[in-house]
Amino acid sequence: MSSSDLHDRLFVQLQHVLPKQALTRFAQFVANSRAPWTRGIIPWFIRKYGVDMSEAADPDPTHYACFNDFFTRALRDGVRPLADAPFVSPVDGSVIDCVTLRDATILQVKGHAYSAQALVGGDASLAAPFEGGEAISIYLSPKDYHRIHMPCDGRLRRMIHVPGTLYSVNPATVAGVPALFARNERVVCLFDSAFGPFVLTLVGAMAVGSMQTVWHGLINPPRPGTLRDWRYDDQDIRLARGEEMGRFLLGSTVVMLFPKNVLRARADWTPGCSVRMGEPMAEAIDMSHVR
Repeated sequence: MSSSDLHDRLFVQLQHVLPKQALTRFAQFVANSRAPWTRGIIPWFIRKYGVDMSEAADPDPTHYACFNDFFTRALRDGVRPLADAPFVSPVDGSVIDCVTLRDATILQVKGHAYSAQALVGGDASLAAPFEGGEAISIYLSPKDYHRIHMPCDGRLRRMIHVPGTLYSVNPATVAGVPALFARNERVVCLFDSAFGPFVLTLVGAMAVGSMQTVWHGLINPPRPGTLRDWRYDDQDIRLARGEEMGRFLLGSTVVMLFPKNVLRARADWTPGCSVRMGEPMAEAIDMSHVR
């Protein structure tokens, strides 16, 4: 076993015993603090993770009042052109996997599997339309742009905050913890579209202070420990392809679910490849039979 493999195994094992919720609350406090010493974290973070500030709308690190303002920074106009494609990447990050659901099961890396029903919080009727469909998962690393955009046009129908644990979602932990994305705290957003329903799930992680959406604002905290469910059938909340839909306040993973025979992920979207928001994500199959 290499020293790198040993380090990864020890990191995963350590997370089983760490007070993950307490560490996350502390990280949230630091990230939102406007104390002068906390802003000193920003230049260190830029150097450590190689953040490209030339892409930021405001490239001066000293202009951000707190770490989270920096972390959720806007980009300059034109640095993420929207491709002329039916489905685009909703985030900057690296591909975890693009898989077809078999028996409503999503096959995670290293052979770990979890169900679409578990991912969406246990609602079998919500998961049912995605049997035989596609699941696409993307990991956002610390250096990435952390606003989340729409992969296609959609009308919001439902949002579910699913309580859970808060493991790291780095590649080593994803490989070492079975069904991680169905265990971590997450926000499940159900949209309707021209081809039927699709799900965009924001998966939390250790030290991810909170997640928010453009229609609701901050979702967590609070963390009541019980499932929370919002319905939007009586509201006309529509978001266009490429439009911002939410943010990670410290970073994590998105998991998308699409029905059968709607799209085919790009062949070069293999595990570990880097992607950028707005680039083509998938080609449409025949959508005429759906709607």
